[in-house]
Amino acid sequence: MKKLALIICLMMTTLAAQAQFEKGKWFVNPSITGLELSHDTGTDKTSFGLEVQGGSFLLDNVALLVHAGAGWNVSGSETDVYTLGVGGRYYLSKVGIYLGANVNLDRYDYGYDDDTAFSLGLEAGYAFFLSRTVTIEPAAYWNINDDRSKFGLKVGFGFYF
Repeated sequence: MKKLALIICLMMTTLAAQAQFEKGKWFVNPSITGLELSHDTGTDKTSFGLEVQGGSFLLDNVALLVHAGAGWNVSGSETDVYTLGVGGRYYLSKVGIYLGANVNLDRYDYGYDDDTAFSLGLEAGYAFFLSRTVTIEPAAYWNINDDRSKFGLKVGFGFYF
């Protein structure tokens, strides 16, 4: 009986999630990037990163995204990074597994000098529905530009409208 109840609950979750990835739906996804809340005792600096992205489903399972992010005292240094970008996501199944890619304009503020670079981002994650419109979205990401590459994890909330 417990197995049957579990299967019914999973099917209901799948049906509820299915409607959220349809053409014309919108979503907003604020997240803590890289789990970068840390304090470096050697430099006495605290690092923190945030990202917000939002978008619309152009087709079923295909979303166009716009995002912005910021990282302060990245890796315990004086460097702050500000990011603007566009990208997309493809949801592999109706239950929330997705692959994404984006192109970003990154502004590095070293405290004594500034630099601007383009980067490419890739991500894979899962939209776990807490309710019909709210998700927790853990993801792994890889960000690549001319002279550096960054791999990390992020956790966010999704709000689907």
